[in-house]
Amino acid sequence: MKEVPLWKIFAVFAKIGAFTIGGGYAMIPVIRSEMSRRGWISEDELPDIVALSQSAPGVMAVNISIFAGYRLRGVRGSIAATLGSILPSFLIILAIALFFTAFKDNPWVIRAFKGIRPVVISLILVPMVDMARKSCTTWWKWLLAVLALVLVAFLGVSPIWILMCVLVAGFGVTYLTERKWKR
Repeated sequence: MKEVPLWKIFAVFAKIGAFTIGGGYAMIPVIRSEMSRRGWISEDELPDIVALSQSAPGVMAVNISIFAGYRLRGVRGSIAATLGSILPSFLIILAIALFFTAFKDNPWVIRAFKGIRPVVISLILVPMVDMARKSCTTWWKWLLAVLALVLVAFLGVSPIWILMCVLVAGFGVTYLTERKWKR
């Protein structure tokens, strides 16, 4: 792959940061479109970047930018992608903070924010369903995914506890499977 200029990485991630409302999960379809169209990543690499971004501490949108930028140009690419993705949001939030107090009780503003909610939900839901289809290839993987969803969304269980339980179960299954094969 030809070396991607840093300004281009910055510009693409600035575009992504400026036009995605809702943060990390809402950015996934736009990142997929922009990066695969340019040949910067393959369809198989994006789930890996998302998984790494979720497991790293911090804001997922920034983590995605860091990993994708690093994939393209190393540390400098990470910096360019991260600055590109956060700068538009920072400037927009700064402008809103300066002027929002005058308009926060305006019924049009309230309606606009209520209207944005379903769009953000769909922007989050579509890539999650796509990733579930690709990742959940057996009935027990689907069962784990649905169980985790129910535990987090409806019963208020912390995702950290679910991850810890799945890690312990995974180590246990691996240990028992390897022990069985050694006999």
